[in-house]
Amino acid sequence: MKALILAAGLGTRLKALTADRPKALMPILNRPIISRTIEYLKSYGAADHIAVNAHHHCLQVVEYLKDAHAFGVKIEVRIEDEILGTGGAIKNFSDFWDKEPFIVINADILTDISLSDAYEYHLRSGRLATMILHDYEQFNQIRINDECQVIDISRQKNSGRLAFTGIHILNPEIIPLIPGSGYSDIIDCYKTLIPTGGLGAFVSQGHYWRDIGSPDSYISAHGEILSSQANSFIIGADSIIDPTVKIIGWAAAGEKTMLEKGVEIERSVLWDHVTVKAGVRISNSVVTSSRVIDRDVTGEII
Repeated sequence: MKALILAAGLGTRLKALTADRPKALMPILNRPIISRTIEYLKSYGAADHIAVNAHHHCLQVVEYLKDAHAFGVKIEVRIEDEILGTGGAIKNFSDFWDKEPFIVINADILTDISLSDAYEYHLRSGRLATMILHDYEQFNQIRINDECQVIDISRQKNSGRLAFTGIHILNPEIIPLIPGSGYSDIIDCYKTLIPTGGLGAFVSQGHYWRDIGSPDSYISAHGEILSSQANSFIIGADSIIDPTVKIIGWAAAGEKTMLEKGVEIERSVLWDHVTVKAGVRISNSVVTSSRVIDRDVTGEII
């Protein structure tokens, strides 16, 4: 089975964090999120050959994924000189797909949705495409009928609708329906399928799902994961932590972190090579790599 991880986006809502790295390489508990996405696809046997599109800081993505053997799957990265959109990215890999349905997933989500159940449902349905949906009030924009057919996709959230998880399963027969060779939004293609009944929905329940598309959501993802673990503080290798350091709630810190005497860290994420000077308090914030923090920080991206 094959899959496409969509990793070309500019990360506009994460602008302060994506200035120097692509969203797909945002660290989640000190591991790039794309690594977790690959692991997720593998855990359900959902992909043994993975495609990745790249644009923003594309060479970082290429460099990180160049040793595909380390991930235990085949990985092919294609750079987009101009962003092609979801539909354009799928079509750009036309020669990559085989005769089997394939999975497309956004690079900025964390989830444990059962891909095997969704894939089996898609095969039974006989539809060209299946969107994996769930009830998530903030993004509830899609209406389905009793036969789990998508009957409307709105740009606004409405009651009685469901949210798109950013995961879909498509038959290769959909490729000719994607227009042109440039930018294309797959949602526009999906809207042409709605009158034919060719767009289905797999509704998932009882799962974990979180996007990291905004700084608040990025911080929340760390809190949700760490709060569910016995150890609510993760620290990278070669770090120096003074014994007087106090962790409040939870915290994540990358490699070669230095936390000096009397430092307090509360519900915050520190990337690699961060130094926090004595007596400083950091709360509800993200500190990017190679920063020296000598003042209190609350609710900031630095």
